[in-house]
Amino acid sequence: MVRLTRAQQQERTRAAVLAAAKAEFTERGYAAAKVDEIAERAELTRGAVYSNFPSKRALYLAVLVDMVERAATAEHCGTAERSGTTEQNAIAESDTTSAVPQPPTPSAGSIADALGAFARTWLERMPLADGTPSFGRVHLRSPAGVLDDEPIRDAFGQVTHLEALLLALALESHAPADAPSERQVRRAQLVLRLLEGPGASADPALGFGDPFDIVQACAHLGGLALADTWNPPHLPYVPPARACLDPWSPPQELQDLITHRPVGFAEDGVITLLGTNRLKAAEEAVRAARTGDRITVVVTTADPAETGRLVQLRAGDFARCLRRVFEPGAWPRLRLVLDERGLLASAVGVPDADDATEYAVRVQHGTIVARAQGRGAAHGAATFDLTTADVSHTTPDGAAP
Repeated sequence: MVRLTRAQQQERTRAAVLAAAKAEFTERGYAAAKVDEIAERAELTRGAVYSNFPSKRALYLAVLVDMVERAATAEHCGTAERSGTTEQNAIAESDTTSAVPQPPTPSAGSIADALGAFARTWLERMPLADGTPSFGRVHLRSPAGVLDDEPIRDAFGQVTHLEALLLALALESHAPADAPSERQVRRAQLVLRLLEGPGASADPALGFGDPFDIVQACAHLGGLALADTWNPPHLPYVPPARACLDPWSPPQELQDLITHRPVGFAEDGVITLLGTNRLKAAEEAVRAARTGDRITVVVTTADPAETGRLVQLRAGDFARCLRRVFEPGAWPRLRLVLDERGLLASAVGVPDADDATEYAVRVQHGTIVARAQGRGAAHGAATFDLTTADVSHTTPDGAAP
């Protein structure tokens, strides 16, 4: 018998814990599941479970992330099952009928059509109002008990702002060629509020409204007149970015949560590091970017096991909905990276990045030419113009001599 390396044994143990946890959470739901029972299912000790996952919440989120990642990988490789199959169906192995019909061909022509298609895709994970969903499927959709303290709730709120921005950017691509694109963030927020239900902690099995009515309501919001402008009051007071000439050696093994593809850094653009408490600031980089800029939002956290997994879960699941509704040309013009190991933050020069980080750099021709820190950093870096900046007193590391 071939002897396993330590890394192989650790991976096997982790896989066994995830499989056992998936079965336990499916059967009992998050609140009633017991770590001791998970250990027994995996034929491991309680300590072995905690050596891989620091808490029950971290384990629960890891199970959900694993579902989303498997579904995204299958989709990306062209081996996914019919488009109506979701990761929740797979884990619960439920034969419950989908809540709504299959979505139409991606990228319907109008904003109303796109919102209707997005709502259908979103609601497919739910059972029909008169169906009888399995116990496990219902509880795997419910965040009840997971958002039970302020830090994780704050992170959840910031992620929802980011989701609204991603949907808004996709909707903005539907503007007629002869008309200026209008900001769609407020419209996206309304749609997501309607789809999420009366609150983030609501049990998705409670059936707030008929799904067909919800789809129609979301489509109707596409025609609602909204005076949506981008004019944050603090931006005029943001200090200019600091000029520098720093070498840029980015890591190569990172993945974009939106496209589920590897991230490259050969293009000029802005890289914004945002802690999970500052994700709402991502729009600053998008709105201030110049034509042709590549915008990369890097999510940082001091708690990758829980907060990081929550971001990965929500962003990954949300991006799957976007990819199914919008053609690649309409996907948000930014990359979203979860920097759980701090590789990109260290490459930028912020090795201690955490949940409160707000830092941005502008990269040009393979060199970091500007840095900004604090509130408005993304705006400062995005609006920096090397052609007008005074770099005569700048050393290669960006510090004054």
